[in-house]
Amino acid sequence: MADQPDQQALDEVVEFTSDLIRIDTTNRGGGDCQERPAAEYAAARLAEAGLQPTLLERTKGRTNVVARIEGTDPSADALLLHGHLDVVPAEARDWSVHPFSGEIRDGVVWGRGAVDMKNMDAMILAVVRDWARSGVRPRRDIVIAFTADEEASAEDGSGFLAEEHPGLFEGCTEGVSESGAFTFHDGSGRELYPIAAGERGTAWLKLTARGRAGHGSKVNRDNAVTRLAAAITRIGEHDWPLRLTPIVRAALTELAALYGIETDLADVDALLDKLGPAAALVEATVRNSANPTMLDAGYKINVIPGEAVAYVDGRYLPGAEGEFRTTLDRLTGPDVEWEFHHREVALQAPVDSATYARMRAAVEEFAPEGHVVPYCMSGGTDAKQFSRLGITGYGFAPLKLPEGFDYQALFHGVDERVPVEALHFGVRVLDRFLRTA
Repeated sequence: MADQPDQQALDEVVEFTSDLIRIDTTNRGGGDCQERPAAEYAAARLAEAGLQPTLLERTKGRTNVVARIEGTDPSADALLLHGHLDVVPAEARDWSVHPFSGEIRDGVVWGRGAVDMKNMDAMILAVVRDWARSGVRPRRDIVIAFTADEEASAEDGSGFLAEEHPGLFEGCTEGVSESGAFTFHDGSGRELYPIAAGERGTAWLKLTARGRAGHGSKVNRDNAVTRLAAAITRIGEHDWPLRLTPIVRAALTELAALYGIETDLADVDALLDKLGPAAALVEATVRNSANPTMLDAGYKINVIPGEAVAYVDGRYLPGAEGEFRTTLDRLTGPDVEWEFHHREVALQAPVDSATYARMRAAVEEFAPEGHVVPYCMSGGTDAKQFSRLGITGYGFAPLKLPEGFDYQALFHGVDERVPVEALHFGVRVLDRFLRTA
């Protein structure tokens, strides 16, 4: 039995990443996406490895894939390994290469989804197929899920699976997916590998101001646009108070120890300043946030509209949703109504669990010069929907990246790409973790 993935697995992770990128699964929201071709591709690769994948749809063309690998210990809890198939839009004119070319150039795979998250989908497929060739069986059952619609509401993806097909995830107590175990270069030669153990909650808001419609040349003290603009300004300029969750507290403590800085959690902003570039791993998750993103009002320059609408991307920390709601009530005031356009829970996972320790060990085996630290994601993943089934979620999609390669900037960014060597590292680390999980 091989101790590491074979050369075929290393070749296949690159091939699969490129192939999946070439399948355009752009999710523009409002149901405008077709994941089925990518789902069929993934299902075929799983079937070739001897698994029996199930394809499931809530809406035609919005396809999910679920398969189970039986472990050697029937008494062990199962592990969910999941990745989404959809991607955010990309404007070809802004890119150095076509975003759906999957081009491999100078040892790098280019295209939308290279880091978010068709690379991880490809790693999963490569590891599973390597196990089929070498006869590896994990200790615990592993449920594999490739989902639709993560880049929008997840209603056609993980939300649908959790609500309509919970039996497919029977026995799963923990889940692993995107946004963790990537190389973060701190600018001083250190390599950090943040493993996600939490997510802020999602609070996408719709704000509506109403007033008295009228002629643009007349005095109007009940102007809906003015009321909305005032509320939006208050929201955008609000300074949210510091709130330290257990995960962020653990991250700050470990980072401070690594840099030899006294851990003064009474003055977090000063501590973040001392951490330098490494503060980027934490600074977005020490507070709630609310950023105005869209405005919609009026239909003619000389007509005061009776209604004005805005949208706000809000995020709240675990345990801080009540504070978030109360603050929005105050900031919007009596003349502007707000409601959730989309809401999802905040998540926390223990960093002293056996699973976290095994993820840490797998990274350290292949990157002994690195330093693993916990962190909380500022955004969200499908782990939110799967948490409804009692599944604790971690972010673990390992990549070893060269200095100057800004992984986080490439999420939803222009010229998204991933080095071939990073994919090879990911397969090795994911394989090691799953064998020991």
